[in-house]
Amino acid sequence: MLDERAKLLLKALVERYIADGQPVGSRTLSKASGLDLSPATIRNVMSDLEELGLIASPHTSAGRIPTTLGYRLFVDTMLTAKRESLHAPSLAPDQPQKVIANAAHLLSDLSHFVGVVMAPRRSSVFRHIEFLRLSEKRILVIIVSPEGDVQNRVIFTENDFAQNQLIEASNFLNSHYAGMAIEEVRSRVKQELVSLQSEIATLMQAAVKLSSEALAQDRDEVVIAGERNLLSVSDFSSDMGHLRRTFDMFEQKTQIMRLLDVSSQAQGVRIYIGGESQIVPMQELSVVSAPYKVDGQVVGTLGVIGPTRMPYDRMIQIVDITSRLIGHALSQSK
Repeated sequence: MLDERAKLLLKALVERYIADGQPVGSRTLSKASGLDLSPATIRNVMSDLEELGLIASPHTSAGRIPTTLGYRLFVDTMLTAKRESLHAPSLAPDQPQKVIANAAHLLSDLSHFVGVVMAPRRSSVFRHIEFLRLSEKRILVIIVSPEGDVQNRVIFTENDFAQNQLIEASNFLNSHYAGMAIEEVRSRVKQELVSLQSEIATLMQAAVKLSSEALAQDRDEVVIAGERNLLSVSDFSSDMGHLRRTFDMFEQKTQIMRLLDVSSQAQGVRIYIGGESQIVPMQELSVVSAPYKVDGQVVGTLGVIGPTRMPYDRMIQIVDITSRLIGHALSQSK
């Protein structure tokens, strides 16, 4: 447990380091904290904070910088979110993909870091399914959701099917299974298709399986904007290794999807500080994220990715406002 004096000095140190990016010395800290303390007293408190692992001393400087643990304590117990007037343009109702892309760019523009948005989880329920023969053993599967979203997937089959066989298969699925989730249809199709020709049954099983996998892939879509902003962040631009690892992460998207998936189960804005866990394995990065809702239901997640030395109070506000804007725009787009 820290006493009030130590808390005030740690808060002042973190805020000063976020603002300047330079290790903070005792003289600077004395002015920044507003406490009437001697330099010797401040040095003693800083020494205590360093022993607790909350601050560290870079080799080249007498000043101190916050550690991951120091940032976490600051974010959890000392951060007061300022209500500054953010000029955030509203997101116009549009195609969901366009709203998501615009939201990612808005996050990036407001934060000057990287904006990420996980696309809304699509309903896997289908209203209508259709098969269209494109060429030998090549079929276009058209799936229409209850909301009117259309998914097109090309599948390859072992056997060649005539168009009238494909019509028979789609009629059977539409009359027996419309309104069900694709995953449910997939398990029932195996048991209930004995009345049809075995070839058609095989076709439908393949089509439903691929449709299920295609919808699962679509649910994991992540839109990223503003990666180049990190080139102007001194914490990254001075170390090509940091930059390369960060851009690799954006390219692969897997870690980002895992992070946003975890965030979607949380209430409100969450802050993940680099190096704390496998969720954000890179020491130099922090993520501020929040779920967004359509008609009261959480459908996706968004966030800002930037250096651990980021103005967290401002990022919280940006993420919070954007989550409301995207939810409103997607509700209006329906």
